[in-house]
Amino acid sequence: MTSDLSASPDQAAQAVQVARLYFYQGLTTGEIAAELGVSRPRVSRLLTLARRSGLVEIRIHDPAEHPQVLEAELRARFPGLSPHVVDVPPGSSEALSLERVAAYSANLLGNTLQPGQTVGLAWGNTLDAVSRALKPRAIPELTFVQLNGSANAHDFVSGFVTDTLLRFARAYGGRAHLFPVPTFFDNPQTKHLMWQERSVRHVLDLQDRAEVLLYSLGSIQADSPSHVYTAGYLGAQEQAELDAQGVVGDLATVFYRADGSFRGIPINERASGPDLEKVRAAEQSICVVAGVGKTHALHAALQGGLAKTLVVDERAARAVLELD
Repeated sequence: MTSDLSASPDQAAQAVQVARLYFYQGLTTGEIAAELGVSRPRVSRLLTLARRSGLVEIRIHDPAEHPQVLEAELRARFPGLSPHVVDVPPGSSEALSLERVAAYSANLLGNTLQPGQTVGLAWGNTLDAVSRALKPRAIPELTFVQLNGSANAHDFVSGFVTDTLLRFARAYGGRAHLFPVPTFFDNPQTKHLMWQERSVRHVLDLQDRAEVLLYSLGSIQADSPSHVYTAGYLGAQEQAELDAQGVVGDLATVFYRADGSFRGIPINERASGPDLEKVRAAEQSICVVAGVGKTHALHAALQGGLAKTLVVDERAARAVLELD
């Protein structure tokens, strides 16, 4: 037995082969023995070798522990944050994580919104998923206002942004106010002049009056990069500029660094999204994040105090805590 447990290269290779058949394909020790032409005791010894030599790691996932413990750790690490950690199966894809988080967020929103409120929405892939998971419920005098512009040739045709906003309004019987300005202006002075127009000023005033802000975070590191990075909003020079500034994410197409700071980033002077100081000061800000690809963007946003309520899948929550 001792010789079987010494990890020679040949034995290690066979131990990995046995472990794959046992753990990945679900074969019994008898079935593995027959397939490889060895004895069942030999298969058992190889499985033991795989565990003891670290070729196989066994982890126990306690579903009663994860969300509550992670929520407590997030509250302790980021005082003032109200986190909601959504349980997802081990090994889940980002698509499944987004589906679970979107459904949870839709239910949370239905129980949170009150008559007469104004809700600011930042468009993107995540809020599009949330809009599709909403359960219709009439809430009197509810107003939804778009937080950042979306003037892009592709999205004018596809309806990506407008459809998201209109789904929210229809689900709750509310009114929708679009923001028909460029996502990014070519010149900061053009933005300054546009902000003086009465029609634009009306939308900006609604944004300022919003009691609830609902948004996700953009990240180019996600498995499915955020819409602003994939739909032609940023050129190569602008992306290089963001990299040089140490940008890790964006909120409503306003960019921020790893410490949550956002001042002095040139493209923000041309962005149509809100001043992130207003996000910090909002009565209620709900940030929805799915996928470990947004770990750095989420960590930075929490560092910068850019959320009061957070809905996040457990893998992303754990990854954020591990960064500390």
